[in-house]
Amino acid sequence: MPSRNVARAQLLLRKELSELALSPAMVLLLVLVGAMVGHEFITSVQTFAEMSGVTGGGAALAQGMNPLDGVLVPTFGAYDIAATFLLPFVVIRLFSSERATGAWTLLVQSPASMRTMLAVKALALAAAWMVALMPGIAAVALWTSYGGHVHGAEFAVLLLGHLLRAAFTVGLAATAAAITRQAASAAIVALGVTVGSWALDFVAATRGGAWASVAAFSPTAALRTFEQGLVQLSTVSVMITCSIAGLVVAGVWLESGSAMGRRVRGTALALLVFAVIAAACARLHASWDVTEDRRHSFAPSDELALRSLTAPLRIEVHLGAEDPRLFDLRREILDRLKRVVPSLDVSFVGSAGTGLFASADQHYGEIWYQIAGKRVMLKSAIEPVVLQTIYGLAGIRATPASESESYRGYPLRSGAPMAWLVFFVVWPAIVLTVFWRVKRS
Repeated sequence: MPSRNVARAQLLLRKELSELALSPAMVLLLVLVGAMVGHEFITSVQTFAEMSGVTGGGAALAQGMNPLDGVLVPTFGAYDIAATFLLPFVVIRLFSSERATGAWTLLVQSPASMRTMLAVKALALAAAWMVALMPGIAAVALWTSYGGHVHGAEFAVLLLGHLLRAAFTVGLAATAAAITRQAASAAIVALGVTVGSWALDFVAATRGGAWASVAAFSPTAALRTFEQGLVQLSTVSVMITCSIAGLVVAGVWLESGSAMGRRVRGTALALLVFAVIAAACARLHASWDVTEDRRHSFAPSDELALRSLTAPLRIEVHLGAEDPRLFDLRREILDRLKRVVPSLDVSFVGSAGTGLFASADQHYGEIWYQIAGKRVMLKSAIEPVVLQTIYGLAGIRATPASESESYRGYPLRSGAPMAWLVFFVVWPAIVLTVFWRVKRS
């Protein structure tokens, strides 16, 4: 019996891959992705070379010449656009075409289970996205051929982020296609959810609080952490949970012959279960900084000292959500402390306004640090000042960071020769040739 199930799954996979290969939406996605990746790669390499002094002018500081920020993230930024505006159409067509032609009614009567059919569709879409990543891989290969530097861990995390971003889109588009039954309506629903996530990011940036906690797991915010070389277990778990939830809800609505009430109850139950799982995943605190410049971490000597804190560290922040000082404090201090301090409690008591509009809080702008009953107030978010304050409260002495711990950067005075040929000629030719041959066969 297991061998029969495997054989059925293989046949279904061949069918799904054939439909994707013959899909005009998939062909369009591949061609456009190649063009967008090529444009971003050529532009970023030229900008990186100019900052490195290729034109004869003064070069930027070497510490600022980071290939992850200067080349890789802008190049792969094309995939965020593709996952937002192009991939949903591929997913929707894969789910909607069979229902439109009546083929889905025959498939649900086959020995293959609904779980198997959904898993096969997800696997086929994963394979298609891996093919779409080939222009990005080619860009990295070109960059290294020019003499550019690529840190393996940073690149792997960047790829992981875009894979999870695509998985989220697959779950969302599959749900929209299963519920609406029509491709046009499904596309509107998928786009509406995307716009809603952007609105959530905007509200979180202006109001903070619980909004910021929820918005941290939006597709855009989640991808941003991977682009910065930070792997958060909570982000990975929540994105995987949401992706699986989308496929499960799609399976509920794809059940042939089910009454509307049963579908609604099944959807509500699935959403409730996965919401509880996502809430539990959001509380996971493990994270890993894989960046070569350790941008999310203190110096190793400081981290060793902070991990030795025995008493809880409590921080009381009197800053509004729109205050730029709060952004600097989060990025330079709070996010780093969360990764190393054994017991950390941060409370935000700032008003909603800033400057003159924050007069209701007489302590506005103050940041209080407390350890074992000792409190100190600062108005600065400068790393050395904050760390020395914490060490003074805890009564510990840390070894100063050495100069060898600093990031040295990788300037490169090179253009992007032959890149236009790869992305604007060779790649479209390969895609169209494969499409033509598959169609003929």
